[in-house]
Amino acid sequence: MRSFIKAVLRALSVLMFRVKVSGRPPANPDRLLIVANHESFLDGLLLGLFLPLDPVFVVHTGVVRNPAFRLLLSLVDYLAVDPTSPMAMKKVIRLLEGGRPVVIFPEGRITTTGSLMKTYDGPAFVAARTGATILPVRIDGAARTYFSRLAAHVPRRLFPRISLSILPTTRIPMPDAPTARDRRRRAGEAMRRLMQEMIFATRPNQTLFTTLLDAADIQGHGHSLVEDLKQIEYSYRDLIKMALALGRLVARESQPGEKVGLLVPNLAPTLGLIFGLSAQGRTAAMLNYTAGVEGMQAAVTAAQVRCIVTSRAFVEQAKLGDKLPALQGVRLIYLEDLRATMRFTDTLWLLLWALPFPRLAVPAGSPEDAAVVLFTSGSEGKPKGVVLSHRALLANVAQIRAVVDFSIDDKILNALPLFHSFGLTAGGLLPVLTGARVFLYPSPLHYRVIPELAYDRNCTVLLGTSTFLGNYAKFAHPYDFYRLRYVIAGAEKLATPVRELWFEKFGIRIFEGYGATETAPVLAVNTPMAFRSGTVGQFLPGIQYQLVPVPGIAAGGMLHVKGPNLMSGYLRFENPGVLQPPASPAGDGWYETGDVVEVSDEGFVKIVGRVKRFAKVAGEMVSLEAVEKLAASASPTAAHAASTQPDPARGETILLFSTDPALNREQLQAAARSGGWPEIAVPRRIITVDALPLLGTGKIDYVTLKQWAEKA
Repeated sequence: MRSFIKAVLRALSVLMFRVKVSGRPPANPDRLLIVANHESFLDGLLLGLFLPLDPVFVVHTGVVRNPAFRLLLSLVDYLAVDPTSPMAMKKVIRLLEGGRPVVIFPEGRITTTGSLMKTYDGPAFVAARTGATILPVRIDGAARTYFSRLAAHVPRRLFPRISLSILPTTRIPMPDAPTARDRRRRAGEAMRRLMQEMIFATRPNQTLFTTLLDAADIQGHGHSLVEDLKQIEYSYRDLIKMALALGRLVARESQPGEKVGLLVPNLAPTLGLIFGLSAQGRTAAMLNYTAGVEGMQAAVTAAQVRCIVTSRAFVEQAKLGDKLPALQGVRLIYLEDLRATMRFTDTLWLLLWALPFPRLAVPAGSPEDAAVVLFTSGSEGKPKGVVLSHRALLANVAQIRAVVDFSIDDKILNALPLFHSFGLTAGGLLPVLTGARVFLYPSPLHYRVIPELAYDRNCTVLLGTSTFLGNYAKFAHPYDFYRLRYVIAGAEKLATPVRELWFEKFGIRIFEGYGATETAPVLAVNTPMAFRSGTVGQFLPGIQYQLVPVPGIAAGGMLHVKGPNLMSGYLRFENPGVLQPPASPAGDGWYETGDVVEVSDEGFVKIVGRVKRFAKVAGEMVSLEAVEKLAASASPTAAHAASTQPDPARGETILLFSTDPALNREQLQAAARSGGWPEIAVPRRIITVDALPLLGTGKIDYVTLKQWAEKA
């Protein structure tokens, strides 16, 4: 009778939820522990109906008290445990050692965020203690049913599509730690990372535009999504309409596969252009309008950009009127003129074909096609074009989503420009593809305006560099950031005074991350579940890394990384239009970051410094970042940056540029003695400046700084 009822329920589930199962469990499982994410009350039933096994389900004693659930549980074998009891996991251990497969949900409760919640140590310790084979199963779609515990305003459907993804088996070895408590904790962290890897590994392999359409189907086409300086809220329907219309008009002015320059600020149409161009088989080359004529010319030459889409209003406001005519070999397309080229046939195509059937109206495309070209900041030389495919961008979005619980209740304030990789991926694509709302602001330099915007628009997430966050904190009212859940810092080292100021003034902990334009960009980030002050967090799921020793630097090694978020290659000024794949001594498909890092035994990454930012003084390697930290400890309220100049006697001499006119070597030497810095890290000369040179991304312009040092 049990088999008959299960067969009927299985058929009904396939009919109603179109359940799709991918992957297979091992043929002869020994001590098999099946772990799954917990999306709804249907999860146990789905696993019991569709897994080709006869496992024992570990359930909470509170669930068994409910008559309806007790009736459903009669279809399977189950073990009711009280997670507060120290004996609970011993029963599970005996089951595994007896040869029965066991199903357990490491989260312990149904998600209320739609993302992974905390994982308990118990299941992981059981797996490590018994040497069990772990079978991860990803449940996707059940959270969108009315059997989930998401908030009432979250879009749900009666019969959404549900998928079960059975992943390859793995194990958690017993951690090497001095106490049982530490071993249990480390096993729990290994289980958390395993669950995150599972979520990431089951991401769809699509293009930007098809992922946008999927997000609209899930969240609802009328869901308000993007707001900009015009204070108009654009929905998924508006964004898709914008992408289809603008993409078609620009496609008429360009060739398939062509790289089209975008010189536009943080506005909703900018996102529309990015999605629209990629949907039409073009690549958006995101030009840095703060780079000057020389920087923009290097970018358009490297990427062989023949036409640039911009706006007359923006050109006037950004005072680019004298710079754009100086660019050689490009044609300017103004959005104001582009709208006038919209024909009646274009309107018919949009209304009668593209909007009702968007998946058929544009070319399918491949995830490996180039989606955007971003340009390195040029902080250490000429900008290089970084070609990022749909696969790389979407992989990085999925990696971030696997470790941070963004939801439709969040509103991201993004003042970082979309030509910056952090601003594009974390501040543009991530919210649009997850359903979180985003407020796009055109400049991160308006230090008084942005805190007020965060307060007025009820923003819950703020992105910024250390420099920008420090200035926001100086001008903000202590209550401006009362709604913020996450403040995420990237693109440059988070200064300790900035971290302390945010905690003291607002009670907010800044989550520092790390990445590179070449990796789309995020490689590691601190999260509420895995945080270590002074580090940039743990590597994201799917990232492989190697540390190669650097002569003269004792701690850490040169970081080489590999992963699905890695760029397709470089476009260089010296060899225009030719894609140069990433190169690394570690082998094909690896990228040499140029950063020296340390990785702790718990996986936390600490940046030692960039190889190019080490000075060789009297035969010793000195980190210029360490010099800047030393200066910050001596003068916390000022800005400092270090550079070098040749010295015939010592090899190189360190110069410190500072905005503190009172800073002297005696103060630096005292700070070095108290902080444990070596005497050789104290700069020989201090040069007072009104302000440090900054790039549009907020990073210090070390090229200009080097020129200042040479002239000093």
